[in-house]
This record gives sequence, structure tokens and C-alpha cells, in this order.
Amino acid sequence: MALILEKHKMPVQDPKVRAHNFEEVALGYDEDTAVAEAERCLHCKVPQCRKGCPVSIDIPTFIGKIKERDFDGAIATIKESNALPAICGRVCPQENQCEKHCILTKRGESVAIGRLERFVADRELASDKEVKPVERAADAQKVAVIGAGPSGLSCAGDLAKKGYDVTIFEALHKAGGVLSYGIPEFRLPKDTVVKKEIENIEKLGVKIEVDSVAGRLYTVDELLQEEGFDAVFIGTGAGLPRFQGIPGESLNGVYSANEFLTRCNLMKAYKFPEYATPIQVGRHVAVVGGGNVAMDAARTALRLGAEKVSIIYRRSAAEIPARAEEVEHAKEEGIDFQLLTNPVEVLGDENGWVKGLRCIRMELGEPDASGRRRPIPIEGSEFDMEMDTVIIAIGTGPNPIIAHTTPGLKTTKRGNIEADEETCATSKEGVFAGGDIVTGAATVILAMGAGRKAAAAIDTYLKSKKK
Repeated sequence: MALILEKHKMPVQDPKVRAHNFEEVALGYDEDTAVAEAERCLHCKVPQCRKGCPVSIDIPTFIGKIKERDFDGAIATIKESNALPAICGRVCPQENQCEKHCILTKRGESVAIGRLERFVADRELASDKEVKPVERAADAQKVAVIGAGPSGLSCAGDLAKKGYDVTIFEALHKAGGVLSYGIPEFRLPKDTVVKKEIENIEKLGVKIEVDSVAGRLYTVDELLQEEGFDAVFIGTGAGLPRFQGIPGESLNGVYSANEFLTRCNLMKAYKFPEYATPIQVGRHVAVVGGGNVAMDAARTALRLGAEKVSIIYRRSAAEIPARAEEVEHAKEEGIDFQLLTNPVEVLGDENGWVKGLRCIRMELGEPDASGRRRPIPIEGSEFDMEMDTVIIAIGTGPNPIIAHTTPGLKTTKRGNIEADEETCATSKEGVFAGGDIVTGAATVILAMGAGRKAAAAIDTYLKSKKK
């Protein structure tokens, strides 16, 4: 059989249709397409794909099982390492991880590992397969997990499987972290995917306490000293928005991407007035930034009725950090890209509302610390763009509440918690941390990998305490 050098295409909604709805864009493989894609795998003697997986999924085995149409076996293999496969199959940057190492990339396109993961995970979710709770001893040691995002959920799931009594404390009214408040419905459906994946973790025996702000309800020390927990994992993410510090950022009509997406995703503003969450979207929207969050905000604004949405990014197309698939989808939907452009002022009217954005043209110099070429302003190139909404999507930092209420917990200059890269142990005994609260804003799968490392280290630590 001839070697097929291209991935089987992912069926998607028509761009002209999907730009006006919040239904999922990528529709998923059917059974025959999944098997055909699995048959592209060369089953190398020394598989390289696993090198790029932060949670160490046995990729060749699960693909081999799909090839044999043993879909139950495939998802069982994945779930040995990954607690949230239907989510990872949708939002992981596989092209920079497992698929990047696939030997097929030397001649063509990699095996579509992420799409295959999504296929078997979706198939299991649709079957409503029973998840049996893990039996634990009456005197099982207790672990508190702070934050029900990707790192916290992964850590909790792994610890529950090991027989620990795990409680997650989540500040918001819904579990999921960025999966619930950040990533839009059209990329990651909440009821059919996120909710079901979290319910499966709860079925293992994990308790989730929502509306529970650690640092206010309980401090870390109180959890350890008064509430009977033997260890704590901090996975609170990076939810504090950053701004540019330019004039006019306090005008009405300027959002952080965090606020904008949280209103839409967690608080269902796109269903207003069915949900009582208002959101202001004008005719012309500017989104400042070039990452996945910027793409999410731009595509959301379009679906909310904006006539024109522009991405304002200070580097060129080659440096855009967002996934290639997200950029392609945004362009297909009609998002305007203003590259080598940087805002210098948000312009307002006499009533304090945004009326425009003053920008300057940029050129690229030598590479900076990020490895990308440094953007340099071109003197005298300022120009104005008519805008009524500006969304700032240039990154996020850690909420300081845990650090400020936990004496002896070491943090970096940026406010991130210091933790060992392999064990996630912090400067306080019995306290571990991982994900964006340690690394700064990164990917869902890297946060999950940290959660898994922390669970293994907590297991080792608690077993040593029992001796």
C-alpha cells in the first residue's frame, strides 16, 4: 500500500456559516477516517512521538488499537496517562509536541495524533460509559488541590486513582479553569466535553468545592494545620490580565481578553438575554496580541456581531505564537490582520467611550530573549484606526492571593511560585505547585503534565510520612 503523505482532512463548518454561530468548528473524524489515518502510522522501532507528549501517552499503542478497531482499548491506553483526552484532542498544540517528532514529517505531514485522540475520547463520552470510583481506605490520607483547571484536575485524578482522599477548592462557580472561562464554545464545547470530562474525574471519588477562594476561605496553612489535609497542590493558573500601560486603556469599551472571554464562555453573554450577562461589542473591534487567546477573542467578537475585527500584532506573520490552525480559521472567517503594528494610544470621545486606536508601524530587528526578532517602532509612522471596542490579549500573570497569604512560600520577581521542575515541590513542606502559577501562561497540556508530576511526587512524599 502506497504511503499517504498528507493527513486526512478534518471536516469543519463552512466559514460563512460558523462566523455567525458558537457551534464547534471542527466536526471530528468518523470511524472509517480515523482507521485510515491510523493506518498512516509507520510503527517505528524507536517511536519519536512520545518524546513530545508532556503527559507521556503511549501513542504508538493507542494508534495501533485504532487500526485494529479496538476503540475501547485505544481510549483505555490514553487514559492511563491523560485524564482529559477529549479536551486535549481539541486544544493541545500537537504540531509543536507529539506530531512534531513524527518520522513522517521528513517526507510529508505527521500522523494526526490529536485528531485520533479526540475521536476515541468523543466516542467514549458519547457512550456514557460508567466510571467506577476508586476504592480507598477509611483512613486514606487527604490532599487539597487549589484550582480546578487542567493542572489541578490532572493532579486530583491521578491521586484519586492512587487511593487518596482528594478535595479540589475552586474559586469560580464552575470547575474547569481556563477550559471553562477562557476557551470559546466553538473550539471546546462546555456541556458535551468539558462538563463530562470533569464529571468523570468526580466519579473517581474527587470532591470539588466551587465558590471556594483559597487564601480567603482557607489559607494553605489552615488546610494543613486545621482542616486535616496532609498535602496541598496549588494549581491556580495565571488569570491576572496584563495591559500595555498606554494612554486611554481605562476608557469604556476597553476589555482585557480575560474579562471578555469570561463573560462569553463562563457567564454565557453570547446567549443574552437568556443569560443576564451584558457585553458591549461595537461595529469595529481591535484585538491586541497574536496568541491563541487573541484569536479566540477576535473570533468571539465576530460571532457577537462585529462588522470588522482586526488583530493588531507587533511582529510579522512568521512570529505569530498562535496555532497555525487557529490563524487559518480566523482568516477564513474574515478576521483582518494588521501585522508589524503596535498601539500607542486608545482614543476616546467626550463621553469616555473608545472611538479609535492610534498605532505605529514596526520593523523587525535582531532576535530577543524569546528567540523572535525584536519589533522596533518606525519613527513618524503613527496612524489612527476607527474602533469602538479594544480587547487587550498580551498575556496574563499570577493572582497574588495565595502568595500573600502563605508565609514562607517563595515566589519569583513576576509573582510565580517557585517549584522544583520535576517534583513540583515548593519551599514549604507538603506544599506543591504546578502549571501556569509556576511557569507563567502556557498550554493546557503542559499544565496537565505538571499536575501528573506533582501527583507522583505527593504520593512519594505521603508514603514517606507513613513510615
